[in-house]
Amino acid sequence: MQILLTIAHFFKPNSGRHASQRKDPAPRLQALTLSLTALHQLFSKSQGVINLAQRLTLPANQSQAHDLDIVICTTQDHHLLDQLSLPYHFYRHHPTQAEPLLLGFECQAVLQDCLGQYDYYCFLEDDLILHDPWFFVKLAWFTQQAGDLSLLQPNRYEVSTHALTCKTYIDGDLAARVTAPFQKVEEKPQIQGRIMGQPITLQRTLNPHSGCYFLNANQMAHWASQPDFLNRDVSFVSPLESAATLGIMKTFRVYKPVPGQASFLEIQHFGQGFLDLIGQQVDLVDWKKRS
Repeated sequence: MQILLTIAHFFKPNSGRHASQRKDPAPRLQALTLSLTALHQLFSKSQGVINLAQRLTLPANQSQAHDLDIVICTTQDHHLLDQLSLPYHFYRHHPTQAEPLLLGFECQAVLQDCLGQYDYYCFLEDDLILHDPWFFVKLAWFTQQAGDLSLLQPNRYEVSTHALTCKTYIDGDLAARVTAPFQKVEEKPQIQGRIMGQPITLQRTLNPHSGCYFLNANQMAHWASQPDFLNRDVSFVSPLESAATLGIMKTFRVYKPVPGQASFLEIQHFGQGFLDLIGQQVDLVDWKKRS
């Protein structure tokens, strides 16, 4: 399978509220390194198993291995690519002059330019890390159940050993009025299925934002054919969220796994910026009393 992944990457220290604007570049560099490394380790064909009897390294996981092209979109000289300690073939650099918060739209333009060449067209923000080698298998299963006009988004999460929770999903429900202008969650509100004997429930989400999306070839072609594709509408939350999410929300019925099965499809958000809100700006429910 041919997979095109675009990544919006930006770093310019100026003490802003985003991680891409902090003074220390090390966390952002670590996040991007982990993101790129994980993609190749999970999905590339460079996977093997050591046969001890024969003293040979043989291919492994080839039925789930793919041809990856990763394009990192940057703006001006505000990036950390020259500090990455990764093989040259891990990614291709696509420089632009875009506004930093609109880099997601530049990624859309790259995807559009490659229509008809790939089986999956993907976008990620530069601080997201996949850990699931069955990720694309799950997406294909979902499409078989729901059709190409439905899109399954992963749940983003953060982890810590020192916060009030060890793992927390960070994109819970928004107020219904926030996405009501762009989607009708009452249409086909839920999809149920079974995986390995386990029931799975996927529901229309009031927060379709995941900082990423993964479209098959049919979905990408359908999205690119819409009259408002790449119109740079920024009316959802902020330019950053709009570039990542508004277009897919307008075009597809967006689902996520229900909270009780959130890990069915998930992606890690580097750091613990949201976790640190718990106990401060976000209350922690007493789970023992609720159980």
